[in-house]
Amino acid sequence: MDDLVEDALDHDTRPRRARRPLWVEEPVGRPRLPDPVREAAVRAWLSVSLALIASVIAALGTVGGSWLAAPALFLAITFTVLSTWAVLDVWITRQVWNQRNGVVSSPSSAARRLRRELRRERRQARSEAREADRRRHLPGTRTA
Repeated sequence: MDDLVEDALDHDTRPRRARRPLWVEEPVGRPRLPDPVREAAVRAWLSVSLALIASVIAALGTVGGSWLAAPALFLAITFTVLSTWAVLDVWITRQVWNQRNGVVSSPSSAARRLRRELRRERRQARSEAREADRRRHLPGTRTA
């Protein structure tokens, strides 16, 4: 009888898995934009969205024959000019950030080719050293 109770207890006490945490950090493919560049990008998106909204209001006002068509058209033109400047600001801010803080560059094909040649040379040097070491330790050969 005791064996049955122990067997039942053994089956009930299976190891529990550790709970998965609520928030799991996963690495991203690209690093986060620097703060000044991100701020400029947010300004650019806001100005572009305002330009699009003003353009839609101008188009609908023109179709509907509303008096809002003319002011909305002027606003759309103004926001388009500001949006162009904002997008240029993102580009300029990014370039300035890269110049001041260094550019994280990915290896070009020339760099890959150079590394491949260096690896090939190191492999060849290692295999020659192994071969020389093997010849030195062969039975019947004289060592100096």
